[in-house]
Amino acid sequence: MASPPDREVELRRLDLRFAATRVSDERAVARLVQSIQACGQLIACIAVGEPERCDVAAPLVLIDGYRRVAALRRLGRDTARVECWGGTVEEALAQMLARSRSRVFTAIEEALLLRELIQGQQLSQREAARQCGRDVSWVNRRLQLLGEMSEAVLQAVRSQEISTWSAVRVLAPLARANTEHAQRLLSSLEQSKQALSTRELKRWFEHYRCAQRSQRERMVDHPRLFIDSLTEQERDGAAKKLQGGPEQQAVAELGHLQAQLERARKALGVVQCPAGLALARACRRVRAALPEMDAELRRLGHEVDGNQRERACAAGSGSLAARDQPTAAAVA
Repeated sequence: MASPPDREVELRRLDLRFAATRVSDERAVARLVQSIQACGQLIACIAVGEPERCDVAAPLVLIDGYRRVAALRRLGRDTARVECWGGTVEEALAQMLARSRSRVFTAIEEALLLRELIQGQQLSQREAARQCGRDVSWVNRRLQLLGEMSEAVLQAVRSQEISTWSAVRVLAPLARANTEHAQRLLSSLEQSKQALSTRELKRWFEHYRCAQRSQRERMVDHPRLFIDSLTEQERDGAAKKLQGGPEQQAVAELGHLQAQLERARKALGVVQCPAGLALARACRRVRAALPEMDAELRRLGHEVDGNQRERACAAGSGSLAARDQPTAAAVA
């Protein structure tokens, strides 16, 4: 595809047709504003003209440079440096996906551009993969991302209310299991004054999968409240551990170990011989670790028994010595 020299194009001539395929990033736009103000527009936008419109004033479909256009408008500029490609819009979109320009596209942006190629430009997945320099499985995986998300979730990703990871790993599987809960969670995240980070949403989903039905109802309506209460419980637990010291922690760990050993004993009781290879290996590892644990338990047990005997002897030594002495009357 030919690449003529850059030229100044009025912003009103740019057709922002694919703005909905881009994820907004206010910080990136702010950095571009500073860069353009200091050094000018260093990287040209990419646009392509409609084949049926050949006049000079015809609109140009913007292919790449949506953030640069936003930054130029914030600065009050009327024109932008644009590299006008020849060919069709379909070819230009495929070229954008085939090569890396001023930034790397997110998976959602790639999926949206591919959907535009396949649905809007009537390409098959194989033809889209060929023009983008990818294989069909890559195209299929990207399109599957869109198939698992509702338009509301896609809009939340585009507006950066949630991350792509959160949409793919939390909201999409939640929607497959419970569409109502996914919609309520998304609504709660959008209305929350303090948005959940990706890490917090991951913790929320881990607890949601193990929660009872009644608790899940509260979790989807108040995700921030749940995370805050969970954080407070963890702080209280850390404070108690610090207050109790290593001895209290050892008591708790031994209690957990005793319960786990009891559960393992019951599970082994129903296993029919001969045991499987994986179970035999697990048994050998446990038996190899038992002597060291037994030695520590015996050491601590002997120390406790020895200290108790010493205290008992010290407490009774005075009375025993008095009984060995002759009475006062006999001495007289």
